[in-house]
Amino acid sequence: MKRRISNLFRLVKGGVFCLLLSLAFSVQAARNDSVRFSLMTCSPGELIYELFGHTAIRYQNFTTHEDIVYNYGLFDFDAPHFVWRFLRGETDYELGAIPYPYFAKSYSLRGSEVCQQVLSMSNEEAYRLDSLLRLNLQPRHRVYRYNYFYDNCTTRARDRIEQAFLGKIQYPEGEEGATYRSWVRRYTEGHPWSQFAIDCCLGSEADLPIDAHKQLFLPDNLKEAFRLSIVVDSVEVGHKLLSGEEIIFPQREKKNVQANADGFCLTPMCTMWMAFVLISLISLIEWKRRIVFWGVDLLLFGLQGLAGLIISFLFFFSTHPTVGSNFLIILFNPLPLIYLPWMIYKVRKRQKDPYDVANLIILTIFVAFLWAIPQKISLVVVPLALILLMRSVLHLANVRKQRHFIRR
Repeated sequence: MKRRISNLFRLVKGGVFCLLLSLAFSVQAARNDSVRFSLMTCSPGELIYELFGHTAIRYQNFTTHEDIVYNYGLFDFDAPHFVWRFLRGETDYELGAIPYPYFAKSYSLRGSEVCQQVLSMSNEEAYRLDSLLRLNLQPRHRVYRYNYFYDNCTTRARDRIEQAFLGKIQYPEGEEGATYRSWVRRYTEGHPWSQFAIDCCLGSEADLPIDAHKQLFLPDNLKEAFRLSIVVDSVEVGHKLLSGEEIIFPQREKKNVQANADGFCLTPMCTMWMAFVLISLISLIEWKRRIVFWGVDLLLFGLQGLAGLIISFLFFFSTHPTVGSNFLIILFNPLPLIYLPWMIYKVRKRQKDPYDVANLIILTIFVAFLWAIPQKISLVVVPLALILLMRSVLHLANVRKQRHFIRR
């Protein structure tokens, strides 16, 4: 009798457990059915850090009425030593969960287009993506070392979505022959000074062709790729990656659109050639009157040294990608800053300076063989190189002219 009661109790207990388990799965399935994930793409803004746009992931739960945006692009500009850490390539970004209304309002006020692409996911895939994002949101996982080509807010969103799908995402072919520099130049059009500054910091590695997957470091590129992508499972059966797309906020029409949005009326090329003409006239006056405006050399070679200090620091000490192979270090290096006092002394005394001879040879080779350097160097540096070359020629010519005058 006791055995029968015991067996009956076990049977009832097992039945209750199975019932609770089935109810749990039913609740989870219902919860998953009401979940939707979307890729959010925001068009570029006007500030330097907004020029490339932004990517985030939207999570909607229609049962619990949750609507949040997972944003991998959060950073603290007021963090200690932010600029120093940025130059060293040690900038830390983090993932944040922002209520959708706040996210939407910030970009609508900026006037950016916000595009929502709904992901076609199964319940299991939605659950996997939810788990991955919640895991990343934990304090010990939310911070990551930002890298503007290889690990940014767009690549992070792309990677989490790829990990969530049970099949493999097949992307369309990228732009043939595209490089990191070509994409950067395209997105900095209309900001010539920003483009020139970024261009000078990128080395020859930025000119290597990148494949379709690497081209997805840009928000717009990922958005366009998602439109044509399919997910293929283990038996080669595929379906579209997206189940829908809509424009949440249209692009606001910009007023008073300027060709140069950096706030300066002259482009770098125009400015440098104007400087070349001005320095040429000053140098001609020095030659004719046998006088020396040594303040001109102090300014020019001082600026060369300061620019060289930045490029050399990036070249030798920064962990940023593509900056450690910069051939512009030939033109811009910190040596003039070290040698500048002795250079000015030689100029004022009309004495021959070995630095001018070396500068003349190096800059002549640099300008003559610019086309052969395995790096797409901005032509804006040509007038700069010619100015520095001209000053060294003037110094040597003045010394020779002075000696000829003394002999007479």
